[in-house]
Order: sequence, then structure tokens, then C-alpha cells
Amino acid sequence: MATRPQLPGMQWFLWLRIASLRIGVLTGIYLSCVFVAWLEVANRVPALWSFAELRNLVAGAILIVLLGIPVLRFLHRPGRLFVAGLTAWTLMTVTYLVAEVHFTLLESRMGALHVFVLGAVSYGFVAVLDWVFLMCAGVRHQHMVQSRETPASTGRHHTH
Repeated sequence: MATRPQLPGMQWFLWLRIASLRIGVLTGIYLSCVFVAWLEVANRVPALWSFAELRNLVAGAILIVLLGIPVLRFLHRPGRLFVAGLTAWTLMTVTYLVAEVHFTLLESRMGALHVFVLGAVSYGFVAVLDWVFLMCAGVRHQHMVQSRETPASTGRHHTH
């Protein structure tokens, strides 16, 4: 069996085989692009200043939809969900940190550490909720299986 030849720089891309990192990086890039576009429109397009509330609502909705990508992709794998979400949010935080250099008032609103903690806690909370749900569903499934097996194995019929 012949192996495929590898190009000289292919070792660098092996992390793409890990789905949680791949989804996290792609989601982080999407989040960063939307965030940068939001900042640019908010600060450099004076014609849209009168629509600030609508602009912020639309940008926030887009960010929330993008934040759901790791959640929906790894719905029944809380560990991978957390890794993908934290990877995405770390890239978003780095973008926020770079944006603080160009938009000095951004730091007075919320610092980069606060942004990171907000995302990490949010994804951690969702991952824990997913884990608890899976544990409850597993216990319920085991109970249902045991309740079905018990009457048949003892020869008696179970009445409710």
C-alpha cells in the first residue's frame, strides 16, 4: 500500500484534522471579521450614525448566530464544544485586543480580559448544561431499559 507523498509544509496543517480546533478557528475568524466590520461601520461611516441602534442590534444578532456554530456542531460532546468555543473566543479576544490599539475608547467600555472571561464562562456554562443534560438522558435511558427488562426476566408482569 503506497502512502501519499507529503509536501514540505504539510506538518503545520495537521491540527486541521482535529474537528474542535478546526471549527473553533473558523468560528473565531468569522467572529473577528464581523467584529471588525461592526467597528469600522460604527466609526468610519457617518451616514449610518443615525441607525446606531439598528446597526448594533444586527451586528449583535450576527455574532450570536456565529457563536452558536460550535454549540450546534458539538451538541452531544461537551468537551469538544468547550474547546471549539474557547478557541473561537480566544481569536475574538485577540482581535479585540488589537482593536483596542486603534480605537482607544474601546478599552474604557470593556477590557480584553473581561471579554475573554465573558466568552469562556459563557461557553463553559453551555458545555456544563450539555453535560448535565446528557447525564440526565443517560440515567433516564438506563431506568427505562431496566424497567423493561425486570418484568420479563422475573416472569411476572409489572402493573402500574
